[in-house]
Amino acid sequence: MEVVSRAQDVIEDGDMAAPGALDCLNCSSVDDAGFNDTLYANLSRNDTVINKFYFYQTAQLAILWALLAAIVAGNATVLLALLLAKTRKSRMKFFIMQLAIADLLVGLISVLPDLIQRITISWLAGSFACRVMKFLQGVVTYSSNYVLVALSIDRCDAITHPMNFTGSWRRARGLIIAAWLLSFIFCVPMLFLFHEENIQGTLQCWSTISKLQWRVWMTSVFVSLFVAPALTISACYGVIVVTIRQKSQRVLGKRPSVTRTYSDDLESRRASSRGIIPKAKIKTVKMTFVIVFVFVLCWSPYMIFDLLQVYDYVPETHTNVAIASLIQSLAPLNSAANPVIYFIFSSRIFISLR
Repeated sequence: MEVVSRAQDVIEDGDMAAPGALDCLNCSSVDDAGFNDTLYANLSRNDTVINKFYFYQTAQLAILWALLAAIVAGNATVLLALLLAKTRKSRMKFFIMQLAIADLLVGLISVLPDLIQRITISWLAGSFACRVMKFLQGVVTYSSNYVLVALSIDRCDAITHPMNFTGSWRRARGLIIAAWLLSFIFCVPMLFLFHEENIQGTLQCWSTISKLQWRVWMTSVFVSLFVAPALTISACYGVIVVTIRQKSQRVLGKRPSVTRTYSDDLESRRASSRGIIPKAKIKTVKMTFVIVFVFVLCWSPYMIFDLLQVYDYVPETHTNVAIASLIQSLAPLNSAANPVIYFIFSSRIFISLR
C-alpha cells in the first residue's frame, strides 16, 4: 500500500495526511515514507503534493512491474509444483504451500493495486473500498511474515521432538490459523485510519493523523511486523542449534573436536539413519534458515530507515527520497525471493512441471 506522507501540513496547517497505512506496510510502493515540513518548505509551491507523492514514477512503475511478475510467477509455480508432486505429504510442504499462498497474495492484493494507482493517480473506488483495500494489504503483508514464524516454530518442534507424531498436523494447522488471526487483528486499526479524500483536486485513499499518532503507529508496526517475528524466529533457531549440538555430542559420546576421524563421521551418519539427527529435517532447517535470512535482509533496511525518518533522524532531501525508494523496494522482494529458495533446496518437486 502507499506510504505515509506529511504533505498535508503544507496544504492545511492541521493534521498530517497519510496516503498509506503502516507507512508503506507492504512497501510495494516505492515512494518516500516520510516527507516532512522541511522538505516541502524547500520545494516550489507550484509542485503539487500529488506530484511529489508520485516522485520517480517511471522507476516506481518499472520496479512494481518486475516485482509483480516475479512474485506471481514464482509463487504460482511453487503452488502448482506442490499440487502435482507425487511425493508423500509432509508438514514442511504444508508450510511451504501456506507461505507461497501468502506471498502470492502480497503480489495480487498489495503490489497490483499500488501499480494500478500509480497509473490512474486517483483513487476511483470510493471510501469503503479504500478502507477494505488498505486493511487487506496490511493483512497479507503481516501473514507472509507470521506464516514464516509458524514455519520456524514447527521446525523447532520437529528437531526437539523428532518422534512426536501425535497431533503434529493439528498443531501445524493451529499455527497457520494463529498466523492469519494475528494478521487480521494487527490490521484492524487500518479500517478506521483510511478514507477517500480530495487532495488538491485529486481523490486519494488517504489518512489524516497527527505527528505523535504517526510515531506511535509506526513504532507499533515496527514491533509487531518486524521485531516480534524476528525475535521469535531467533529464539526458535537458538533452540534448534542447541538441540542439534546436544544430540550430536550424545551420539559421539564426547564433545566435537576440531579434528574429526573417519569413525566419528561414520557414527554420525549411522545416527542420522537411526533418526537421531534426520538428514531430511536438517535440510529443511537449513532451507528455513535461508528464508529467514532473506526475510531479515529485505525487511530490516526498510523498517530501520523508515523508523529513523519517523523520528526525524534522516534529513529530508531529494537524495534521501531516492534512497527511500530503493530501500522500500526490498520488502516485497522477500515474496519474490522465496520461490527461488524453494527451487534451490527442493528442486525435485519442480520435476513434475516438465
